[in-house]
Amino acid sequence: MLTRYLLPVLAVVAFSFAMIQMTKAQQQPPPVSPPVDPGKSPFGKQVAGAGIVEPETENISVGTHVPGVVRAVHVRVNDRVTPGAPLFELDDRQMAAELAVRQSMRDSAAAQLAKLEAMPRREELPPLEAKVEEAKANVEDKVRLFERAKREIDTGVGSGETFDTRRMGVDVAKAQLRRVEAELDLTRAGAWKFDTAVARATLTQAQAQVDQTRTELERLRVAAPRIRKPGADRTREPIPSSDLLELRVLQVNVRPGEYVGATPGQAIIVLGTVGRLHVRVDIDENDIARFKPGVGGTATPRGEPGTRLPLSFVRVEPYVIPKKSLTGGNTERVDTRVLQVIYAIDVPNPTLYVGQQLDVSLDAGG
Repeated sequence: MLTRYLLPVLAVVAFSFAMIQMTKAQQQPPPVSPPVDPGKSPFGKQVAGAGIVEPETENISVGTHVPGVVRAVHVRVNDRVTPGAPLFELDDRQMAAELAVRQSMRDSAAAQLAKLEAMPRREELPPLEAKVEEAKANVEDKVRLFERAKREIDTGVGSGETFDTRRMGVDVAKAQLRRVEAELDLTRAGAWKFDTAVARATLTQAQAQVDQTRTELERLRVAAPRIRKPGADRTREPIPSSDLLELRVLQVNVRPGEYVGATPGQAIIVLGTVGRLHVRVDIDENDIARFKPGVGGTATPRGEPGTRLPLSFVRVEPYVIPKKSLTGGNTERVDTRVLQVIYAIDVPNPTLYVGQQLDVSLDAGG
């Protein structure tokens, strides 16, 4: 009895439940309103693009010339720095010691050159002159002894061996006189010009090594770059201080004691101008034909649809680059290229930050 009536009832209930679930699954969910409405374009025809806020000078990623351990960091985020102001410096003990060694070598070469140029030394001449007089006296003495031996030979009382010995003594004394006279003349002549040239070249080489070490020492101290203001005369050298831009520290990615390398693209400190902000707009390659250089536009910060910032055209980056808005997946490919256009924000002191994304609309109705 239970089986006869209970099983059909359970079957009917299960079938009804399945039908209800299938009906619910086929229903369309109600549309969900976005948490924030997107910005609206004021133009009838537009070219839309994503924009990134950047300084007027673009982001200046300051790196290091050589790798090393950071000894000191002289700036903090939001500091204003003048051109040439120190930013950070690396450990310079080894280069400082090498500079001291090379400076001593330069001083030694300079002293050697000065010694050659100061020759002859006044105190060296009297002893040589005395040797010449001594050699002359010796020659006179040998000549007298030789003449006496000659007279003895002529009278037949002298020995031939004595005569030959005293004659050779005269020759030796004359040779000694010529030698000391030559030494005196050599000393009086001073240094040989080729010795002086070699010493001067050695000094030049030592000074070049000192300058090289000083340059390497300066490379361990990184300073703020010197950038001309827009519209400044680019032919004026050296650059006057009135033509240079003041910069602001946007980011500091290093601390004392850390090791930094000379890796390309490694931003140790990021700098930018303090004044006017720019927007770098990415225009899809499919919209490039509709874009006209010089057209106006507006920008809306993401999350603020009611804010509309007027933009003025600055320039076009003529090189179309791969799109960089990636998700980080290991299977994605860059198959879209974008044209980058630079616009200036025509609002003084906008509440924006460097690196902030904007939704940009450009007028394409012209």
